[in-house]
Amino acid sequence: MSNVNKVIILLGPTSSGKTGASILLAKALGTEIISADSMQLYRGMDIGTAKPSAGQLAEVRHHLIDVIDPWEEFSAGRFLELAVPVMERLHREGRIPLVVGGTGLYIKALTRGLFSAPGADHGLREELLRMEEGGGGSLMDRLRELDPEAARCISPGDTRRLVRALEVCIRAKAPVSELRKELTAPLPCDFIKTGITRGRGELYTMIEERVDRMLAQGLVNEVKKIVFEGPAPSRTAMQAIGYKEMAGYLRGQYPYEEAVRLLKRNTRRYAKRQFTWFRKEEGVAWVDATGMRGAVEVYGSLARELCLRLPELRLY
Repeated sequence: MSNVNKVIILLGPTSSGKTGASILLAKALGTEIISADSMQLYRGMDIGTAKPSAGQLAEVRHHLIDVIDPWEEFSAGRFLELAVPVMERLHREGRIPLVVGGTGLYIKALTRGLFSAPGADHGLREELLRMEEGGGGSLMDRLRELDPEAARCISPGDTRRLVRALEVCIRAKAPVSELRKELTAPLPCDFIKTGITRGRGELYTMIEERVDRMLAQGLVNEVKKIVFEGPAPSRTAMQAIGYKEMAGYLRGQYPYEEAVRLLKRNTRRYAKRQFTWFRKEEGVAWVDATGMRGAVEVYGSLARELCLRLPELRLY
């Protein structure tokens, strides 16, 4: 079998069971994992981003984990710069790269290319955020004026994407929806995309259980160290769910119980946004893992699906 340009992508919402199944899949393929998670990039942000355990990292080589510090910024373009050489090396070795993660923008960058846009302007971002704080909905109203098409694609509560869209519109003096039509070329690879889905009720239960485990593992102390005991983390890092909620508690803005409630609620909302994004991704073969709690069972379903698409694979 020629693996010269094949890339397997395993995607899905947070808490769906990607990590455990991906370890088994990588071992069966004899390959390495490229993380497509925008928050597992950060060193020291381990519990809150649900990074693979030390044992899992020892079982299979991972890339794009622990590559920057919390005060640094990152981008989809930088993701490509780091991920592509790993993919090329694995292809030269006759192996199929395995990309695993839930950051839709990174997967889009790999499979459909990126558009050329102005870089970050932190002063403008601060100005836009102050505008939103002055009256909820201001960012969406402004984006509707500048780019109605882009506004229809962004949730009113997704402040990060609203700010970036406005930043591009203002700096480029053009609608971001028009700029997106001029994409860079996608990578010349055969992308085999498979995803894990679950019934919403079960997924939400698993999210709440994960949050409880994170808290038991010491999430509050991790947030304290990242936010209060070193250089100020970047705004991007502070978008990580778990860190902003617990930082509010540590600042005395609300009690611990409210921080936990917000964390669970925001994680559920994030999972819903991930589903919305991934539904737009073409060619994904979805595996319904509802009722499956063990990684072996989820892997079995993934393996069967992949073997249907690539009969030459031997994953059993």
